[in-house]
Amino acid sequence: MTQNYKPAYPAEFRQQMVELVALGKCPKQLSKEFGCHYTSIRTWCRAAGVPIRSSQAIALVATSSVPALSAIERQELLELRKKLKRVEMERDILAKATAWFANNKD
Repeated sequence: MTQNYKPAYPAEFRQQMVELVALGKCPKQLSKEFGCHYTSIRTWCRAAGVPIRSSQAIALVATSSVPALSAIERQELLELRKKLKRVEMERDILAKATAWFANNKD
C-alpha cells in the first residue's frame, strides 16, 4: 500500500514563513505563493509565538512602503531555492561518499 507522504519542510523554510507573517504577510497568500498549506504556516506561527494579524491589519501593511516582490523577483527566488536544494543534496552525497571512502581504506 503506497502512502502519499510529503516530507517535512526544512527548518529554514518554516522560519522564513514565520518571519514573513511577523512582517505582516498573509498566511493564505504565502501558502499559495510558496506551495505549502495555510494550516502549516499557522501552526509554525503559533509554535513561534507569532500572532497572525487580521485582514485589516494586513491590508494596512500592504499599503506601506515595503514593496512586494515583482513576478521576475519571485521567479528568481523560486529558482534560487531549487538550486540551493540541489546543491545541499549534492553536498550531502559528497559527505556520505567521503565518509564511505574514509572507512573503506585498504
